[in-house]
Amino acid sequence: MSENTAFVIDRRDNVATALNPLEPGEVRLLGDAAASFTVISEPIPKGHKLALRDIPAGEGIIKYGIPIGHATRAIAGGSWVHLHVMASNYDERSSHLDINTGAPKDTRYE
Repeated sequence: MSENTAFVIDRRDNVATALNPLEPGEVRLLGDAAASFTVISEPIPKGHKLALRDIPAGEGIIKYGIPIGHATRAIAGGSWVHLHVMASNYDERSSHLDINTGAPKDTRYE
């Protein structure tokens, strides 16, 4: 079993990126992290974001040191940050994508 690891790109970030599929528990933080470890409360897929602290509804999701989106509801520290709790600042369709596949939910295919 591999170690739970995530990468923090910029010290100002409030999310980190999972370097492998993460299981609940302790996660080692690499990169420009202010802390060496954090604890997550749920499984997080590889390449997805995890909250490094509580993020109130409406607050920016900070990655690369800049806001890439905003919380659509309160996000608890240690939880999965994806389309079900955030919207992109760059892609207005992000709220219409399937959480697992990324396929548009607002388009019918016949």
